[in-house]
Amino acid sequence: MRLTLHDIRTELPPLVHLALPLIAGELGWVSMSLVDTIMLGHLPNSALAMSAAALAQVLFNTFCFGVGGVLLGLDTLISQALGAKQQHEANRWLLHGLVMAIALSALLVAIFAFGPALLIHLPVDRAILAQAVPAMQGLNYGTLPLMLYFSLRRYLQAAHHGRPIAFALISANLVNAAADWLLIFGHRWPLFGTHSLAIPAFGVAGSSWATSFARLYLMAVLLFALWRADHHHHYGLLAGLRQRVSRRIELQHLRRLFLLGAPAGASIFVEIAIFALVTTLIATFGRLPLAGHEVALQCASTTFMVPFAISAATSVRVGHAIGRTRIGAATPGNVIAAGWSGIGTGAAFMLCASVLLLSIPAQIARLFTPDPGVIAAAVPLLLIAAGFQFFDGLQITATGALRGAGNTHIPFLTQLICYWVIGMPLGILLGFHEKLGAAGLWWGLLIALTCGAVALCTFWLRTTRSLAA
Repeated sequence: MRLTLHDIRTELPPLVHLALPLIAGELGWVSMSLVDTIMLGHLPNSALAMSAAALAQVLFNTFCFGVGGVLLGLDTLISQALGAKQQHEANRWLLHGLVMAIALSALLVAIFAFGPALLIHLPVDRAILAQAVPAMQGLNYGTLPLMLYFSLRRYLQAAHHGRPIAFALISANLVNAAADWLLIFGHRWPLFGTHSLAIPAFGVAGSSWATSFARLYLMAVLLFALWRADHHHHYGLLAGLRQRVSRRIELQHLRRLFLLGAPAGASIFVEIAIFALVTTLIATFGRLPLAGHEVALQCASTTFMVPFAISAATSVRVGHAIGRTRIGAATPGNVIAAGWSGIGTGAAFMLCASVLLLSIPAQIARLFTPDPGVIAAAVPLLLIAAGFQFFDGLQITATGALRGAGNTHIPFLTQLICYWVIGMPLGILLGFHEKLGAAGLWWGLLIALTCGAVALCTFWLRTTRSLAA
C-alpha cells in the first residue's frame, strides 16, 4: 500500500491537535529541571552545586523512568480499547495501571533507600557526593506521586485530553520555581519587634524537595482532570468503582500490562542509563566538565521533549487506527499514515533545534551560569548535541509508532545494541584512550543515536509493508 501526500495531510491535523498540548506539557516537565539547574548555577560555588544535582538527577531518573516505563504499555492497551469503542475495557486498564504504579513505587523506594550507600563509593569528588546523596533522598519523596501521574496521564492522552496535562505541567513549574526560590537560597522576613520568620538555605537538597512537591501537585491536578472528564463525558470511571466486578484486580491483566510495558520500560532504561553512565564517567574528570555536561544535557533534554511528546501522540494515533480497523472504521493505510506523520514531524523539529544549537552555543550556555569555566566546558558538548538532534527525533518517534502497533521488543533490542554494544564502547575509547574527555563520551552518544534511528525507521518500514500486505 503506497503512502500518499493526501494520507499525510489527512493525518497531520489530528496528530498535531493531540501533540501540541503534550508538547507544552513535556516542555513544562523539563522546565522544572532547567529552573533547578539555572538557580543552582547562580549559587556562589555553581560548578559544585550543578555537578551534585546532575549526578543525583540522572541516577534517580534512570531507575524511576526505566521502571516506570512499564506503564507505557497503557498507551497501547487504552488507545486500542478506545479505538474499538470499548470504554469499559479502557477503564479497566486504567485501574490496573494504578495498581501497577503503586507496586512499582514500592520497588523504587526500596532501590533508592539503598542507593546512597552505593553512591558514596563512586570514584567521584567527595564534595560532589556529599551534596548528591541528600538530593537523591529528597527526590525519592516524589516517587509514588510520579508513578501515579504516569498512569493517569496515559488514560487522559489516549482519550485526547491533552490540555489538562499541559496545564498541570506548566503550572507545576510555578510551584517548583517558588519552592526552589524558598529552599535553595533561604530567606528571612521580619515579623514584629526583633522576631522574624527564617527559612535556611538548603542548596541542592532544597532543589530536590521542591521537585518532589511539584510532582505531588502534578498527581493532584491530573486526578481532578480525570474526575472532570468522567463527569462531562460519562466514561463510567466512578460508576465502575461502585461495581464489584469493575474494580476487581485480575492477575492476567497485570501480567499482560507488564509483558507489554516491560520492554518499553527496558528501552527507556537502556537509553537513560547510558546518559547516567556518561554522567558518572564525566564526574571522574572533575567539577567543571561535569557542570558543562549538565548544561549540554539540559539543552538536549529540552529539545528531546518535543519529539518525545510527538512520539506519545503517534503511539495513540497508531493505536486508535489499529483499533478502528478491528471494527471496519479504518484501513491499514490510516495506520501507516499515522506512523510516518509522527516520525516526519519529530525529525523536522529536531532539524531546526540542531541549527539553533550550532548557531549560538555560548549564548545558550550563558543562560545557565555566568561561570566562564562552565561555559567553556559546555560549548563543545552543545555542538556535538547539535549533530544528533535529527537522529534523536527519528528514533524516539519511530519507537512511538512501533509501540502503538504493539511492538515494544524491537525498540528495546535496538537501543540495547546501538547504545551499549556500539555507542558506549566507542565513547569510552574516545573519551579515555584518545584523551577527548567529556567530548569523546558525547561522540559515542552521537554514534549510538544515529545507529538507533536508522534501525528503528527500518523496522517501522517493515511494519508498514506487513500491514499493507
